[in-house]
Amino acid sequence: MSMANLLEKLKENVIQGRKTSEDIGIDESLTGTPGVVEMVEEALEADIPAEELITSSLTAGMEVVGEKFSSKEYYIPDMLASADAVGAAMEILKPHLEKANVPTRGKIVLATVKGDIHDIGKNIVAILLKGAGYEVVDLGIDVPEDKIIETVRSEKPDYLGLSALLTTTMTEMPLVIKALEENSLRDSVKILIGGAAVSEEYAMEIGADAFCADGFQAIKVLEEMEKANGK
Repeated sequence: MSMANLLEKLKENVIQGRKTSEDIGIDESLTGTPGVVEMVEEALEADIPAEELITSSLTAGMEVVGEKFSSKEYYIPDMLASADAVGAAMEILKPHLEKANVPTRGKIVLATVKGDIHDIGKNIVAILLKGAGYEVVDLGIDVPEDKIIETVRSEKPDYLGLSALLTTTMTEMPLVIKALEENSLRDSVKILIGGAAVSEEYAMEIGADAFCADGFQAIKVLEEMEKANGK
């Protein structure tokens, strides 16, 4: 199989949400054929650079998934299947990227704030950002502000993503921002917020840098921030 053909087939399997050959995907006729994991391994054996696989197949495939999700052609389970396949591919590619010294596009710390135990949205964001080439430090759910402050201080991320699904927990977000200010860390990091409880207006009100409705918008926002910084 030619390199172009392999990259195209890998992209198609991302869109189909087929992690392995056992997965059915949207098109049932593909069952039994290689899925994303097998195709990534085949591509690496063929000496196709990891960076090329990410750009031409994984990220390009997830962009199509994002469009299908926005147009309501895909639902959350479809998107999750594709995101899971990309996450598995990134795990395989990670050592190859490190060996090739491929720089990440930036580091982002993610956390669902204290009192909130919802993580599906945050987990999707984490997988999409990894697939787009960002280094992700995921602190999980119910994360107290002191742990977030400590992590920003030690990890020195470019971005901090805070998530809250509930109106009762979204009030933790301004407390985190205030604590960052008190610890002279606020100017070192761009803050993105997301989750069902929050909005663009709320982001502006609490002094965050951006609101992201989902993982696809998060990638767009980060790209705009990179351009603004001349990256």
